[in-house]
Amino acid sequence: MTMEDFVLTLTDEFDPGAEAVIENGLGKYNENIAGCRDSRPLGVFVFDPRSKTVIGGLHGRTSLGLFFVDLFFLPESVRGHGIGSRIMETAEAEAKNRGCSAAVLYTITFQAPGFYERCGYRVLGRIEVEPPGHTRFCMTKRL
Repeated sequence: MTMEDFVLTLTDEFDPGAEAVIENGLGKYNENIAGCRDSRPLGVFVFDPRSKTVIGGLHGRTSLGLFFVDLFFLPESVRGHGIGSRIMETAEAEAKNRGCSAAVLYTITFQAPGFYERCGYRVLGRIEVEPPGHTRFCMTKRL
């Protein structure tokens, strides 16, 4: 086969089967090189006390000694009451239980870099992004 025999498809819709092929392939590769396959999802969710539905929380993962915070959201109506800090503390404690020694996340100037700094994260790198005048930060914390 030549390079021309392979077909690339660009999409904005994820196919669970295709995603599983990529995830399993990377997992097997990591296991062969690093000697372990330990990637696991990690979530901390906030439920509305009346409706019992999820209103926010954290979605992340742990892998090879790192805790990745992928998504974090709290509605403005519940911010400022310490819930965000409790979410981070809960997730970080579980990450430490899984053997992680550091955490990493990305945020933007109009999101929550100050919150993450108060939680002990420091800026590792930055890049200017759209909309103009905003910066995306890569932040990290030793656990």
